[in-house]
Amino acid sequence: MSTQTSSRPVGVDELKRAWHAVNAGEFRTGPGAGKGPRGRGTAAEDDWTPADGEHTIAVIGSAGSVGTSTVALATGLAAAAPVRVIECCSVTASGLAAASTAELGLHPTDWRQGKRDHVLLERASEVLAGVDEVPLPTDAENETQLTILDIGWEAGQLLATDCWLAEAVRAADQVVLVTTATVPGMRRAGVVMDLLAGHWQPEQIALAVRGPRRKKWPRGLEHAGGPAVRRVLDADRCVEIPEDRDLAVNGLDSRPVPAPLISAARQLLEPQHLSTDTSESA
Repeated sequence: MSTQTSSRPVGVDELKRAWHAVNAGEFRTGPGAGKGPRGRGTAAEDDWTPADGEHTIAVIGSAGSVGTSTVALATGLAAAAPVRVIECCSVTASGLAAASTAELGLHPTDWRQGKRDHVLLERASEVLAGVDEVPLPTDAENETQLTILDIGWEAGQLLATDCWLAEAVRAADQVVLVTTATVPGMRRAGVVMDLLAGHWQPEQIALAVRGPRRKKWPRGLEHAGGPAVRRVLDADRCVEIPEDRDLAVNGLDSRPVPAPLISAARQLLEPQHLSTDTSESA
């Protein structure tokens, strides 16, 4: 009796990933070797440490569509060069896809790069199924580098995953939490601050709130986020991010980022005593 060995079809994309893995020296040496569906190596091999002189700011959204990428980009535009914004999310969730004024192409590490004034933008080029699939950042090109991590994942999922990005947030020089001037937005901000409490004190987190000026907030809004948010507000660690109607409709594109937004984001740099730049204005 003859036996036949069945085999599943192999797609072109899978063959390309295998070829890239061979070139990168990523090999499976036995069943289950590697980490995750891409076999990217052990957790130790996936560690990332900022270069000497490299400052990192982690920008985290309390929920989706609160303006995290907008705040990250505006902060980069407000800072002096050299600065880069790394959008750490799947290509399907990108808020910076149209934000570059010059596309630089695909880096060998799978980051798609672009430029916006003096800011280098890096975003994922593939669909990512989880936080642990975010590629390691490219090496810093400058001795004094500001790297802004635009976190495109839910905070609980991020901090519960063993990956370089979670460790980078815990070790960041500054954390910026973005939310909206609504009761749900404040409640979610309070939950995220509680998750970060093991690594950061509330007073060490800058809160960026998109909406009307604080003096026009509805009554009771300041208390909606609980004690953690209240301590941030009392410590004057809150930055008011103004609403922009065109930006809300069109999203980030190649048009100038509104000057009031960059001015507000500049305040987020003050705790680090970083120099600022005013090269882009509306």
